[in-house]
Amino acid sequence: MVEVFKTNVQKKTQSKMLLSILSETFPSFKINFDLSDCDKVLRVEGDNMEVLRIMMLVKKYGFNCEVLD
Repeated sequence: MVEVFKTNVQKKTQSKMLLSILSETFPSFKINFDLSDCDKVLRVEGDNMEVLRIMMLVKKYGFNCEVLD
């Protein structure tokens, strides 16, 4: 399963920090950012996706995060 989130992450340093945290929390997921996309997308791929938990974790660090339709 792949889920795509719209974020307001602007800088590569911010995305690296979040990738580190998300990868530690969800070690079996494949996670990446596309900051060149207008929606600054966060893509998460894996089984048993925990969408709300991912969104809450990103928001905990001060960033917006919502599921992109």
